[in-house]
Amino acid sequence: MPNNKIEKFSFYNLTVEESLNKLDSTLTGLTESESKQRLEKFGLNELEEVKKESALMLLINQFTSLLIVILIIAAIISAFTGHGLESVSIIVIVILAGVLGFVQEFRAGKALESLRKMASPNAVVIRNGKEDHIPAKELVPGDIIKIKMGDRVPADARLIEASNLRLEEAAFTGESLPAEKITTPIPGENHQLGDQHNMVFSGTSVAFGRGTAIVTATGMQSEFGKIAGMLQSTETDKTPLQINLDSLGKKLGIFAIGLAIVMVAIGYINDPDIMKLFVWGVALAVAVIPEALPAVVTISLALGVRRMVKRRALIRKLPAVETLGAINIICSDKTGTLTQDEMTIKKIFSGNEIFEVGGSGYAPVGDITLNNTKVTTTSDSSSLNLMLYAGSLCNDTSLKIEEDKSWGIVGDPTEAAILVTAAKFGIDTVKINADSQRVFEIPFSSETKKMTTVNKFEGKYYSFCKGAPEMVLNSCTGYYDNGNIVELDESKRKRIFEVYDEFASSALRVLAIAFKVNESDKFNDQVQEGLAFLGLVGMIDPPRMEVKDAIAICENAGIKPLMITGDHKVTAVAIAKELGIMRGGDALTGQEIESLSQAEFEEKVNTTEVYARISPAHKLRIVDALMKKGNIVAMTGDGVNDAPALKKANIGVAMGITGTDVSKEAADMILTDDNFTSIVSAVEEGRSIFENIKKYLIYLLSGNLGTVFAILITMLFAYPIPLTAVQILFKNFIMDGLIAIALGVEPPEPGIMNNKPRNIKEGLLNKFSLWMIAGSGIWVTFVTFGVYVFAYHTRLAEGIDIKTVEAESITVFFLCLIFIRLLNGFNFRSLHKSIFQIPFFSNKALLYNIGIALALTILIFSNSATMSAFQVVHLTTMEVILIAVAAFSSLVFTEIWKWIVNKYIKY
Repeated sequence: MPNNKIEKFSFYNLTVEESLNKLDSTLTGLTESESKQRLEKFGLNELEEVKKESALMLLINQFTSLLIVILIIAAIISAFTGHGLESVSIIVIVILAGVLGFVQEFRAGKALESLRKMASPNAVVIRNGKEDHIPAKELVPGDIIKIKMGDRVPADARLIEASNLRLEEAAFTGESLPAEKITTPIPGENHQLGDQHNMVFSGTSVAFGRGTAIVTATGMQSEFGKIAGMLQSTETDKTPLQINLDSLGKKLGIFAIGLAIVMVAIGYINDPDIMKLFVWGVALAVAVIPEALPAVVTISLALGVRRMVKRRALIRKLPAVETLGAINIICSDKTGTLTQDEMTIKKIFSGNEIFEVGGSGYAPVGDITLNNTKVTTTSDSSSLNLMLYAGSLCNDTSLKIEEDKSWGIVGDPTEAAILVTAAKFGIDTVKINADSQRVFEIPFSSETKKMTTVNKFEGKYYSFCKGAPEMVLNSCTGYYDNGNIVELDESKRKRIFEVYDEFASSALRVLAIAFKVNESDKFNDQVQEGLAFLGLVGMIDPPRMEVKDAIAICENAGIKPLMITGDHKVTAVAIAKELGIMRGGDALTGQEIESLSQAEFEEKVNTTEVYARISPAHKLRIVDALMKKGNIVAMTGDGVNDAPALKKANIGVAMGITGTDVSKEAADMILTDDNFTSIVSAVEEGRSIFENIKKYLIYLLSGNLGTVFAILITMLFAYPIPLTAVQILFKNFIMDGLIAIALGVEPPEPGIMNNKPRNIKEGLLNKFSLWMIAGSGIWVTFVTFGVYVFAYHTRLAEGIDIKTVEAESITVFFLCLIFIRLLNGFNFRSLHKSIFQIPFFSNKALLYNIGIALALTILIFSNSATMSAFQVVHLTTMEVILIAVAAFSSLVFTEIWKWIVNKYIKY
């Protein structure tokens, strides 16, 4: 009986007999009693479900941060003190932010559910020597299973028999072509999944052929289960924005409470009405706390998401939009992300000539050239003509036109590449297949690595063969050279292998094609012997045309792209060099990574640009090492193998078309067109959103702190408090709500992608921001305090009674503050450009909200009831002019200060 550690055995090293012995099984399968015992020991063949936090607790957790708690307390106090409008606005903002956070977290747990959906529901098993169909969850190690074309593999297993067996393992290994399977042992240690050719893995699917295998691992012990385990254990780090907001919220909350207590204490010296001061203190604390911050962030992110959908990027988690703006490394999968996932022939060797093939993908568009001269069926190149005929007839694939008018295939990508090239040459592949009846065939097998068909044409029987060059050449005795068959001597063999090596060193996958005319109409294995060599084709999964430009933009924006793939190192390096990803850096394989200590590996990540033959655990290790270096890492991918790294990375980017459900659920963002260039658009939106949030904070804090210090100075000089609680709350509603939120939706500024990623350690309020806040805030303090004192003493000198003087001075302070803040709304539309360089109507939300703010202010002065409630009075013409001049001075000063800070302070 096997023990619980059987998954650690390298079954690919063992023979079939050794594997059976190790698992205490036979070719006739387990008995019913044995299977029941093992089911009790190993458990069901399904993924374990992690204990989830209840929906109620998820919702409650949205309201436990210090900022949210303070806002809730302020809302309750505001309600009890008669400030219903302020109370309602706070509660609405809190609920909005909380519900959105709840929805995002609730959906985040779906990655494991997608894994379960991919699990095979049924399996064909041999027990007691009989074939049976059972639920896949009842499989146990030692079971003998059968798989065939179209099946999803139900468990990890060691192959016992394989007949032309090929499996789609791209979701695990990143390989774009189906993997050929064998049954013989594989020597050596530490082979990656893509190199374990005698193993099949749970969750992959059979592309061709059939096989019999013995189950080696089930459930969480399978490779599929290990990925699920990594998803369960992988912690999702907070985004930079979340960290900055949490930190800022705590600091501002503590500062606001402390400041309110101090100012209430100072006010108590002049006015012992403790209840009045308490309400005023609460209003002041609320004014300092940017309670619209969650709303501004949510609205900015939501509008960014809406814009990004139009640019082919779908956001699953709102904070991911901002995180994209901070990334400095993109770890990208190769197959289907950087490449087209469509095999394309690039070079042909035939008739001792090397032809170049233009075009890419499955569209039969492009020229075949020899020495820069186009060749077709009408050209004098019978070797190339016959070779493409042979490749098209020894072929089980067909081309098709998809609903979107693009070209697709039914069958194998390699065979499709030959058909496309024949069409480019001018051959009607449909017609020649109809005219040349196939009368016999020897299918491709993992052992022979070639396929042969016999086709009848004009009364003759032709053998056409294609496959691995070394295997096809072993069957060749002749060499076809433009109409003549000559002996395949050593010099010609040497030349063929020289070209083969040249193609392979360029990361091309190479096939050989040969033929012969059969003298008999009786067919057997001899139809693939004594062939005449026709030529070689070199093909590759070509890079996406637009990716090279996207990578150049990333480089200009300070973002370093890396390639992480399960494909071979030579292929990966060639693609990376062509795209501009590899620029003198290193390339590492999975085996090389395993040979390095953790310290050595963490040193290597600084210079490595390409990672090849990588397993899921390696991807996670790479992303983790990069993040430990302080990088903000984005990981793109489409397969099951990408999911843990997608979840671990600062932002995971999944492919919408080719991506698995697992990768989509684990990711923060999905590219709906699978286009690498969409990431560039996402980065631009992310940077713009963070810039807008920063504008909002600078605007808000400069105004609020300027107001607070103006009030503090008036109190220290024993003047009456210049703002009432109601006025503070009104100002807070207009500035923190209407104007600040409008700044949060400012359109992206031109040239934003010419900047390097920001240093996230500086947070939202870096040195540049603090200087902007300080300068603008001091001016708000100076101007509002100045007009207050000027109005107070001017009216007092005129012999006006003290109550009227106080009322007018408070009104002057109140209106001056409102108009300064409204004009600063225009100033802070850009932190780097003059207000006169920004199109006036480009942010209509700001214009509308300023109009609403002015209308509400006018409404206060429209009747005696509201004037009494807000404790304001009508002003003299001179006081109105004073307010206008003071407000305009702020517009001019902030423009000058913005220029000074941009010139002398690093952004």
